[in-house]
Amino acid sequence: MTDHALAPETAATGARPTRARHVVLWLTVLAYLITYMDRVVIATAAPSIQQEFGFSDKTLGWIFASFSIAYALFQIPGGWLGDRFGPRRALTGVVVWWSTFTALTATTWSAGSMMVTRFLFGMGEAGAFPIATRSLSRWMLPAERGWAQGVTHAGARLGGAVTPAIVAALILAFGWRMPFFLFALIGLGWAALWFWYYRDTPREHKSVNASELALIEGALGQGKARVSVPWKRLLARPQLWTLSAMYFCYAYCINIFLTWFPKYLADARGFDIVAMGLFASAPLAAGVVGDMAGGWFSDLLVKRGAGLKMGRRVVAIAGFTIAAVMIPLAAASEEHVASILFFCIALFGLELTVGVSWAVTLDIGGEYAGSVSAVMNTLGNSGAAIAAAVTGYIVAASGWFAAFAVLAVLCVIAALLFTRIDASRPLYVPEPEA
Repeated sequence: MTDHALAPETAATGARPTRARHVVLWLTVLAYLITYMDRVVIATAAPSIQQEFGFSDKTLGWIFASFSIAYALFQIPGGWLGDRFGPRRALTGVVVWWSTFTALTATTWSAGSMMVTRFLFGMGEAGAFPIATRSLSRWMLPAERGWAQGVTHAGARLGGAVTPAIVAALILAFGWRMPFFLFALIGLGWAALWFWYYRDTPREHKSVNASELALIEGALGQGKARVSVPWKRLLARPQLWTLSAMYFCYAYCINIFLTWFPKYLADARGFDIVAMGLFASAPLAAGVVGDMAGGWFSDLLVKRGAGLKMGRRVVAIAGFTIAAVMIPLAAASEEHVASILFFCIALFGLELTVGVSWAVTLDIGGEYAGSVSAVMNTLGNSGAAIAAAVTGYIVAASGWFAAFAVLAVLCVIAALLFTRIDASRPLYVPEPEA
């Protein structure tokens, strides 16, 4: 007997749908928050690490890049894990893995050991977003996907926003190693909670009543916990590569704010560690608002008849345009408060795009959303790895304005690429089973 043996009787009573899918969503939001908390600890700790070990900016750039390189390389294996073994086991496993290496970062003793540890940390985090996207693909209704992806990425930006201030306070009290141990424990706690609550399909979950099951399966079909991925067919679709190229531009841009921005505030603006932690958080906090607004507004357009194509496209193009205009203004401003304000507007615009981008992976990926998002995020984080590695060289050669000017150009390119993305066209529709 399944968990839904009483489904007809329950349906007959007209019971209101349960909201287990929303619990799944908020657990996923928490996972995204933790990924970015763990990821940006090192950015705030960087000045303290440099002071202890004497690392140059170029060495620091390669430490940042070691994470990004692994994160890019293991996106597709991570997405495959979610599609092949189901998000419940796969996401639990990768969170345990990366939490372990979060803690081990504090035990490193040289640039080489830190690069290796951050590379292994990146291997684990690489699976987070593709597997989480797969976890939502069987739960969230099409008209909820923009909001769902917006709020999950808002969780990521919230993690990035609150972490610098928290880490700065912990460093002042306990030294730079303590935050790595503390955040690792938070990740392990989440992994236990996820494995206990989540199920790979709504039909397997005891908290889903017949009305909610009918709502979900009426929109999405019954679906499968695990699927075989038609890689050849997916990779032959030009739209997948257009989406991925757009995300390359986005990820290069956001990674500057996750890695180099605290260093910029310390070096170019002269902020101490307390001010650095506070002002590094402000643009990412604006990004939280952008994440939620972009996903919400995109879904609103879809519900009001704009269709998936324009409902996704309009919001993303507007967001990239805002960022392209505001980033150079922020970098050029000599007034510190005005500069931070312009950076906040820029990050709001940049983050308007991210929930939309990930909603598109659900729209065009369907059952293969984990693998589709993995391809997109692979190219995206190739951009992030390049940003982490080359920014130190750009700053050394031409200064900080040149480094930020690159971001403005990439935002223009991303806006143009989004004019070619049509979320209403699935990449591949499997033949119905006989």
